Amino acid sequence: MFYGGKKLLAVGGLIFLSYAPAVSAAAGKTHVIAFGKSMTVQTGAEAAGAVAKEKAGTMKVRPLLVDGRVKEFALGSAHDVTDRLFVVRRAFRINDNLPQEAGAPHWEWEAGGWLLVDRVTGRVSAVNLPEFDATHSEVSWYRDYAAYCGVSDDGKNEYEMVAEINRRKPMVKNLVKEEKSAKERGRAESCSDPVWQRNPTRVRFAGELAGEREYVIRGHAADLLSEDESGEEAEK
Repeated sequence: MFYGGKKLLAVGGLIFLSYAPAVSAAAGKTHVIAFGKSMTVQTGAEAAGAVAKEKAGTMKVRPLLVDGRVKEFALGSAHDVTDRLFVVRRAFRINDNLPQEAGAPHWEWEAGGWLLVDRVTGRVSAVNLPEFDATHSEVSWYRDYAAYCGVSDDGKNEYEMVAEINRRKPMVKNLVKEEKSAKERGRAESCSDPVWQRNPTRVRFAGELAGEREYVIRGHAADLLSEDESGEEAEK
């Protein structure tokens, strides 16, 4: 019985030794994240107006590759959040066929939301940006903060927005103007593309209808600067 026990321990040790390198190799696997060659594609009528295009009805996309396989398609420039994480905007194809239309699907490209990519794990996940509108919102990134002009689901309200990655509640959600249709009115009239500055971290919105507003970012919170405070900051 004692001999059998030693034999069992020896066999168990061999199994462990043969398994341990596999575990170590899996844990230390390096993922290769890369972008493929860009290509010009046809867009639908609802394609993002904030995306720079080659010509009307087209935009440039490129495949996002994880270990040589196409994980998603992306457009525009990527933003490095850390040396491990970056964000990039997603592009996708949608079938535009009507129910009564027979034949093969009619694919059209559209701009979507933003993706968070982890270079270490190879994971690609969606970034939740409240009130982000794929057609009208253009995001300005600084660190892990996103500043943009948001639009309500019904298209009637427009907001100055500042959000932080991995936090559900936005740091800033300021109603700029409430009218019949924010989308019909046009983004530039009420909410401008935001501009970031550092020391302290702050972002400025300046719209024709709402005037200029500046927010100071402190950790996970943001404060609206008064006109006097904004003037003092500008003089520094």
